[in-house]
Formats: sequence, C-alpha cells, structure tokens
Amino acid sequence: MRVDYTSPLPEPVGFLLVPRFSMMAFFSAVEPLRIANRLAGQALYRWTLISVDGQPVTASNDMTLLVDCGLADAPNLPTVAVCAGFEPPRELSRRLTQWLHRQASAGCLLGGIDTGPLLLAEAGLLAGHRLTLHWESLPAFRERFPDLDAVESLFEIDTRRFTCAGGAAAMEMTLSLIAQRHGQALADDVAEQLIHARLRPRQDPQRLPLTRRLGTHHRPLVDAVALMEQHLEQPLSMATLAARIGLSPRQLQRLFLQELGKRPRDHYLELRLDRARHLLEETDRDVLSIGLGCGFTSASSFSRAYRQHFGHSPSAARRLSARPIDGQ
Repeated sequence: MRVDYTSPLPEPVGFLLVPRFSMMAFFSAVEPLRIANRLAGQALYRWTLISVDGQPVTASNDMTLLVDCGLADAPNLPTVAVCAGFEPPRELSRRLTQWLHRQASAGCLLGGIDTGPLLLAEAGLLAGHRLTLHWESLPAFRERFPDLDAVESLFEIDTRRFTCAGGAAAMEMTLSLIAQRHGQALADDVAEQLIHARLRPRQDPQRLPLTRRLGTHHRPLVDAVALMEQHLEQPLSMATLAARIGLSPRQLQRLFLQELGKRPRDHYLELRLDRARHLLEETDRDVLSIGLGCGFTSASSFSRAYRQHFGHSPSAARRLSARPIDGQ
C-alpha cells in the first residue's frame, strides 16, 4: 500500500496478526484491496498473513485465521501492517521486536491498525511520526508515550509509517491509499461496491458527537458531559459544574435524571472509572497513581468504587490484562 511503489504488480502487503486482533479492522483493510483487484481486471495487490510463530491466530471475536507464514520464513515485503485489537499484548517478545526493526532498517513501510500502533511504539519505531489509534486507547497511550505525537484522527500516513484507528477507519485508510496509488475513480468504485457512500477525510473525528452518544440535543446536558470528560483528573464539584453551564445544582440533578436516568455524580464517576480501567489495562503506572490521576483521593476510595462498579479490584484488573505475545 505504498504510494511510491514502483516494482512490478501485484504489490505485496503483509498483515502481521497478533492474538486477539480486531477481525473487523483487518477485513476493513484487506477487502478494499480484493475489490480493487477485481474492478481493475488485474492483480494490483497481493497480501501475506503472518503470525509470530506461523500458527493460526485467534481474533477478538474468537474466530481463528490460518496464516501463510511465521516471522522466521516471512518474505521481504515493502509494506507490513501490525493488526491488534482491544486486548493488545502488554509487552513484545524480543523476537518480534528484532523482526520489526529489521523490516524498518530494510525500508519497509510499517503500519499499525487499531491498537497496532501501541506495539510499534513499544518497539521504539514511532518516534518522529504523527500517529493515531483507537480513541478508547488514546488516553492510556498518551500516558505511556508522552513524547509521541498521538492524535484522534481516522488515519495518519507518511513515507515510512501509517497508523489507523481500526474498525471502519481501516477502510477509509485503504481507500485513500488506493486513490493515491491508482486514482480516485478506482477508489470511488471500490467504495460503491462496499456500499460506502461517503469517503471520510483523514482528520474526521473517530467518535460520534456527544449529542448522538447521549441520545439528546439538550445543550446544557451536552455541555455538562463535555466538561466532565475534560476534567477527569481533577473533577469539578457539582456546584461548579452547574455554574459553568448556567444552572443551579438542583436543576443539574433534575436534568440528568430526566435525560439519562442517573445522577450527574454517578455519570461522572462512571467516566472516571472507565478511564482508570483503560489505564490499568494499557499502562504500567501503579494503581495508586492511576486512582489519583482519575480524581480519587486515596487508594481505598479508588479500590472501593472500582470494585462496586466492575465487580473486582483494580489490582485484579491489572492481573487479568497482562498477556505477552509469546513467552520469549
């Protein structure tokens, strides 16, 4: 999927599948290539599926895919996309890290799909590159890699790296690359085959607007939730929140109960606990600092709230999330 590819067709593309990868994101990236081949009347692209050990890989939906090869016998490829999902490994094996560095040194265009950029960052291969990944993983990623330029766009492409938020955004990225390489007309024809009427630009937001997520256009409510999302580390008091949107605390309480069926305090707590869960799963920060960073005043208050909401302690959540790619 290189814009500057000049070798004979079909252009080879590698997809490295790691355990629990997103099947949706993978298919969204590869299906436009298949359709482009059919519509062009020739093989423009050829893809190779790779796993670390050459064994089949199970996706996050528990479906298992056969692969063509393992790292040891993977062919030289001009492009390799690392496909991950909502349960990315917490650490890379030495074997995979070395393999990724060899690809980069050979001039391979390396990319990450969904949370694949997390693995590339862990390998030290995203310095100096603007990147994106799934919005749910962005806060934890920024905590873990504060020196990297992580943005909430659909995809990012430069001459040496590409990253994509996953899901349908993988389709947008692939269509954009097809357009750059083989013309907008072919990309539009592929999009029509996919019943995809609107090609979204790179900078489109990943998430639905708050009005859609909340199911209401009530402006004070939308403004209140937006303020909550902006102040998770140092939560605003209900009085301050109400004053910011021009309501009394009692009016704020009534508004949330009427529109969302819950108190504003409870909604705010859920937002903070969701942020804490992602930080526990995707960073190495200690439990206390995560609790303090999500607005809790002590380890005990954080643990109590977390257990009541998720049914287990923060420490248990961290143990459950720890999973290396392999044992090496």
